[in-house]
Amino acid sequence: MRLILLGAPGAGKGTQANFIKEKYNIPQISTGDMLRAAIKAGTDMGMAAKKVMDAGGLVSDDIMIGLVKDRLQDADCANGYLFDGFPRTIAQADAMKEAGINVDYVLEIDVPDESIVERMSGRRSHPGSGRVYHLKFNPPKVDNLDDITGEPLILRDDDQAETVKKRLAVYHNQTEVLLGYYNKWAQSGLPGAPKYRRISGVGPVEQIRDAAFAALDE
Repeated sequence: MRLILLGAPGAGKGTQANFIKEKYNIPQISTGDMLRAAIKAGTDMGMAAKKVMDAGGLVSDDIMIGLVKDRLQDADCANGYLFDGFPRTIAQADAMKEAGINVDYVLEIDVPDESIVERMSGRRSHPGSGRVYHLKFNPPKVDNLDDITGEPLILRDDDQAETVKKRLAVYHNQTEVLLGYYNKWAQSGLPGAPKYRRISGVGPVEQIRDAAFAALDE
């Protein structure tokens, strides 16, 4: 099972990625984790990336694709792999294709913006323990207080409605074009084209998980 997971920030990709990893026994390929590991290991690609990052630049697509190709040689990728958060742009998607990095499925988790804003801005966190509540879906027993310590809960900066809306705007401007890119490729019938599946990311976590498994087992 080789797949790319697509969807807006806050669509629940991380949660579903964990279920998919366990079911198919495949690793999640995180470009951030990969970069850190390559730099720590002192590989050629890692050193090239470090040089760019130390100078305050963005790591080029060429280096990222090189890192991905190196990572896919590892033994844990024998059964496949799951990309979450990569590719982010058409240029990266094209580079993956040209590098012969194949995928069987592209799975889109579709959640309306207003649901994502409600989902994220309703979160409240307990700073000491990291416990997370939700005003609507998982409220604390006493308004705005942690169930165990009774200490006040906070709304993290990342969960502020305005912050969430800005992240969604970046997604729509930069990454959403990938939905059309992969959908068109899937429908082309060309050799190596992935299957494209879209599921709703609204509802109970288990329901979304079952929809994802059904889509990937077709």
